[in-house]
Amino acid sequence: RRGRRETMRLPVAREQVLTTCLALANRGYLAATGGNVALRIDETQFLVTPSAVDYYAMTPSDLCVVRISDEQWVAGDRQPSVEAGLHAAVFRRRPDCAVSLHTHQPIASAYGLLSRPLEIADADRRTLLGDAVPCVQYAPSGTTWLATQASAAFGPAHHACLMRNHGVLCVGRDCKTAIARVVALEAECALYFRARVSGTLPPLAAALVRDALVAELGESLR
Repeated sequence: RRGRRETMRLPVAREQVLTTCLALANRGYLAATGGNVALRIDETQFLVTPSAVDYYAMTPSDLCVVRISDEQWVAGDRQPSVEAGLHAAVFRRRPDCAVSLHTHQPIASAYGLLSRPLEIADADRRTLLGDAVPCVQYAPSGTTWLATQASAAFGPAHHACLMRNHGVLCVGRDCKTAIARVVALEAECALYFRARVSGTLPPLAAALVRDALVAELGESLR
């Protein structure tokens, strides 16, 4: 019917989720069982990665179907990710988006510790991310508190959100767009730290950069 989202065939959706997981894991943005991927199947349901399953061992039958309206687990051999409610809230907030990605990408996660929005300096990345990426304060994983404040950050012009102590959330109309936003956000955070690693940051932030980023992510920041 006109105006309704076309239903995605479930086998195709499962393959898209697994392909997206591997693309993010290969970049180091998902590690072991950390992070999660959600893909809208239709107007009422979405697929989400399961809890506590390594991305390189995940199979199509491991993926879970969850209802958007009330976050109920509809189908799947395993327990849905604890962040299924977070993705459901994002899909309710942004019906134009079909994909929601929660990553623990290293540089953007480090920026989130600063607890402030990220102004986007690069013009091409502004096209993907908007003028700024909001940062929400820490809330425990899997809570309504986290889902409420993170989903509220996704206004029409906001396509990514930093979560203090909890990584990143990016959305898109499809997997390709959402992944591009994840990559763009990591690059923009790296640009921020490269420009400020000389000692112009506040003492706590400078210590985070020196100890966490320069020591562990030096190659990424060069």
